[in-house]
Amino acid sequence: MLPCNVIVEENEDGTVEVSAVNPVASMQAVSNDGLQPIADEVRKRLEKVISNL
Repeated sequence: MLPCNVIVEENEDGTVEVSAVNPVASMQAVSNDGLQPIADEVRKRLEKVISNL
């Protein structure tokens, strides 16, 4: 489930939208509690990157 997909989309008005799949939600499909801290860290990093664009 990781790495997460990042989507870059150009809108008709020329603006660009960047989004990413939530790794925490993706990891709910996997029965491995040890992956939860990793998914949380990936989510935090993706949010930081996207918010700084």
